[in-house]
Amino acid sequence: MTGAEIRRKFLDFFSARGHKIVPSSSLLPDDPSVLLTTAGMQQFKHYYTSTADAMRDFGSLNTASAQKCFRTSDIDEVGDDTHLTFFEMLGNFSFGGYLKKEAIEYAHEFLTKELGLDISYVTIFSAQGGPASGEGGSILIPSDEESRAAWQALGVKDIREEGIDDVFWGPTGTSGPCGPTTEIYCKNANGQDVEVWNLVFNQFFYPGSREELLSGLATKSLEKLKNSGVDTGMGFERLAMIVQKKKNIYETDLFAPFLELLPENIPERERRITVDHIRGSVFLLADGVRPSNKEAGYVLRRLMRRVFVYEHVYTIPAHVVDTITHDIMHEYGEFYKELLEQSDAIRTEISAERERFARTLKNGLKELKSLKINISDKVNVSDAIHITAKSAFKLYETFGLPYEIIKEFGGSTSKSLTRIDFDAEFEKHQEISRAGQEKKFGGHGLVLDTGELKAKDADELARVTRLHSATHLLQAALRKVLGPDVRQMGSDITIERTRFDFSFGHKVTQDELKTIENEVNHVIESDLGVTQETMPFAEATARGALHFFREKYPEMVKVYSFVAKDGAVYSRELCGGPHVTHTLEIGKFRIMKEEASSSGVRRIRATIEP
Repeated sequence: MTGAEIRRKFLDFFSARGHKIVPSSSLLPDDPSVLLTTAGMQQFKHYYTSTADAMRDFGSLNTASAQKCFRTSDIDEVGDDTHLTFFEMLGNFSFGGYLKKEAIEYAHEFLTKELGLDISYVTIFSAQGGPASGEGGSILIPSDEESRAAWQALGVKDIREEGIDDVFWGPTGTSGPCGPTTEIYCKNANGQDVEVWNLVFNQFFYPGSREELLSGLATKSLEKLKNSGVDTGMGFERLAMIVQKKKNIYETDLFAPFLELLPENIPERERRITVDHIRGSVFLLADGVRPSNKEAGYVLRRLMRRVFVYEHVYTIPAHVVDTITHDIMHEYGEFYKELLEQSDAIRTEISAERERFARTLKNGLKELKSLKINISDKVNVSDAIHITAKSAFKLYETFGLPYEIIKEFGGSTSKSLTRIDFDAEFEKHQEISRAGQEKKFGGHGLVLDTGELKAKDADELARVTRLHSATHLLQAALRKVLGPDVRQMGSDITIERTRFDFSFGHKVTQDELKTIENEVNHVIESDLGVTQETMPFAEATARGALHFFREKYPEMVKVYSFVAKDGAVYSRELCGGPHVTHTLEIGKFRIMKEEASSSGVRRIRATIEP
């Protein structure tokens, strides 16, 4: 069974059992607290906290998805048998529709009957021992006897008890939903037991952190959630390894065809890293990330440049990496259509970053050699200079050499260099840069921070306000040109641009984009007035006010309307502001780029000119 067949079988299984199949969200999440999407439940978190309505949005309390995920914490471990940067997470979710018994029955049926696997053992939460057992003044979390009974009813005999450290989930942050989990283990081709599926049962709410629960000082009340939920996650690559009876994930059809394209003289670890990093780069690029020196762009640049260093060191022809890139886009593009839609842009960005890096790569490697590091065979040099975090960062800042390369090819000179120290040096330089920005703005902090809008001073506030109003006009123009089914899927506004995500099934043509841009500018030049009213949510929606479907609004809401002199309403939305008073204040509107954000979701980046 191929990886593609396994993924499809999973989604078909849950679709047949009343689950709404939800497309993967972007690797760039709406959640500002995380850099990249790391789990399948991230796009659903509002439904667990009852700040969004699953029945309204999905027509079901139960969903399932194959989610694109990326974990930066695993970059240094890539190359072994299990760790990846980009990976897929298969999951089924319930927001009050069902809980433990049904979730366990679904998992058991899918693994044993649909895939024909044997379950080695499962784990359940036990309150015996540990700081959350009632000792030391902490609260008592009951043992998960419901899960035990459900597994026993299915004939599973090996049920192992674990404590709060292993099989109790959340809260994530300072408070939130939490609950016991049950893990499912199967054997790989080596006979090793591998965790393939984790079923999380959000039963409780704790007004404190997970660390507090673990500390033995968890004296706050553990409350039962009004709507208990299910959040499951199954590593797709691990599952493929088990189903295909392979010893590690790189032997599966998800990696083996790409590894075969690399020259045989490259060590196995570097071969795995190369394919992993190309795959991760392709998916990041498809979701609109571009190489830079900050945030997600910095992660992407690290991946790409590590591949380019291997190209140089092992004299890999550029067409080999380009061929792997092409094959990955086509292998995954049938399911993740944004890869094919963005294929030209992906190839262009990889070529441009290779060219940018080539200008400094040779000089960077020469500088490493000047530190008496043997790049070609990584031998230890007894009299080599010790590389500190400061000198490593200088190599990165001056020549663009990633930490991974300095560490990998450093031999004995980089033995004491750690990721923590390097990142601390990186953060130190970012703080210096931020301090310079604060000085530039007179030392003032943010004067506006709504999550969607941020501004440091009055000038920035005026510009993001103009961009915010332009974004409302953009959504109205999109619905007018592309149809009323278009709806907002996310937005982000900086002083440079607005980024607007919207539901739409295919690429917007250049003619359509020009029509949309002209429409917005026509409305701006018509100098519509902007009004703000406070009214009940039900009245606002009855009057046609648009709103972001993922949010749950209070009873009384603010509504901003863009109104012509004859009283005709062009745009009406639920919004917290701020906005211009007349559209002529916005200035000239210009669309810079249109691209895929995720399956079924498009993204427009636009700006304004005086």
